Amino acid sequence: MTLSLSRFSRLSVFAMALVYTGLTFGVATAPAMAKSSPYYTVTLAQPADDSRTVASGVAWSCKGTTCVANKGPSRPLRICRGLSREFGEIVSFTAKGEELAADKLAKCNGK
Repeated sequence: MTLSLSRFSRLSVFAMALVYTGLTFGVATAPAMAKSSPYYTVTLAQPADDSRTVASGVAWSCKGTTCVANKGPSRPLRICRGLSREFGEIVSFTAKGEELAADKLAKCNGK
């Protein structure tokens, strides 16, 4: 005796498999498609001369007095110092949403 499904049953199993595959693919790829925000956000005292530069091993994108970048290989203070050498005084430095403390920002600017 063989077990067989009706045409309607086979079609509904196929449709459910397609829906399941689509949902699992969507869940798996959603984080990769999400727009990521920059890890570092910096406000400079003077507008940047270059719109793109590399400082402390990090590629920076600048527009006016604001520069942004993805995470770098060093601590935030070291990244800040490298950018300060490139562009001059830094008014504020934020890493992963946390602003650099005033004493560390002074060290960053060489004071």
